[in-house]
Amino acid sequence: MENSVGGVVIVVEDRARLAPKVNAILTEYGDLIVGRVGLPYREKNKYVITIVVDGDVAVVKDMVSKLESLGEIQVKLALSGICNP
Repeated sequence: MENSVGGVVIVVEDRARLAPKVNAILTEYGDLIVGRVGLPYREKNKYVITIVVDGDVAVVKDMVSKLESLGEIQVKLALSGICNP
């Protein structure tokens, strides 16, 4: 598959419990990540992460799938040249 550039927005519902697991997955896919902004919302125990990715569409989707499998996480993906990924 070809490379695509896009964005991933992640909302972690239980920051204290899940942030280490999310960060481990993002580290595993670090070669895809062009930029990352993480905003902890401590008052609500949530964490919002926005990531710019550049890589093989299948690999990006694999990363998103692993993140979603953690539960209590919302993940939205938008990739260039792809409709409804």
